[in-house]
Amino acid sequence: MSKVIVVGSANLDFTVAAARFPTVGETVLGGDLYQSFGGKGANQAVAARKAGAEVVFLAMLGSDDHGRRIRHHLTSLGLPGETLLMHDQRPTGAALIMVDQAGRNLIAVAPGSNQALGVEHIQQASPTIAQGAVLLTQLEVPLPTVQEALTIAKAHGLLTILNPAPAVALPHALLTLVDVLTPNEGEATGLTGMTDPEPAARMLNERGVRSVVVTLGEHGALLRQGDTSRSFPSFAVHAIDTTAAGDAFNGALACALAEGRSLDSAVIFASAAGALATTKRGAQESLPMRSEIEQLCSHTA
Repeated sequence: MSKVIVVGSANLDFTVAAARFPTVGETVLGGDLYQSFGGKGANQAVAARKAGAEVVFLAMLGSDDHGRRIRHHLTSLGLPGETLLMHDQRPTGAALIMVDQAGRNLIAVAPGSNQALGVEHIQQASPTIAQGAVLLTQLEVPLPTVQEALTIAKAHGLLTILNPAPAVALPHALLTLVDVLTPNEGEATGLTGMTDPEPAARMLNERGVRSVVVTLGEHGALLRQGDTSRSFPSFAVHAIDTTAAGDAFNGALACALAEGRSLDSAVIFASAAGALATTKRGAQESLPMRSEIEQLCSHTA
């Protein structure tokens, strides 16, 4: 197996399913509250692991009960505990999630210990990063931390993937370190001010990103490389919860690229993973195994 290095966040998620989202000041009665393991970094690390990659996840947890639960969960899935750092003063991150009957979600995150993952921790992990094939990161940890991870990865010849979520303004120096940028449609608009995914992707290319993959939910994905664009259709599934679908996509994409697949092939594999994640509730509970991804790909080939 080729190694994927993931740098990012880990949270405990608290989710309520309701018939619809409330308006401002309104209370909507929903179903049961359930807890699950989440955070974009952890979700993507687990997604890559389930897709078949060897994965190292670098994160900062709180030294509270939530952090200990997350650490035990991740190590039980085969992720090494040495890079799951613990902070004595900040609580573990938490996310509050609402899911409507169409499977759409609203999410608010209290980052907690995720914001304590600093540049110095990335520098200390440089020998570990150097052993990887692909580095995957997101924006739920401090931006300087993300940029340092990308810098070290490029210095050691890794292919770099940045999932720009949540979308914030990104400096040119950071974008030039990114081999594959994976915004969803809203994030592409947030980064460029353009509502059409194709010109938004073209603008991001012009800013220094080598390849851009815009995920479009039920409308598939758009890949922009250089002067060419290609659209990929979605996989037809019965979606009940879109939580972590993007994370499933990114983790599977990193796994496929670490195996040496072409970007086109990796996007198809990742699209199947993202689609499958919408067929189950929760975050990491919904992430598909490699056999499921391959089965869906084969049925639509």
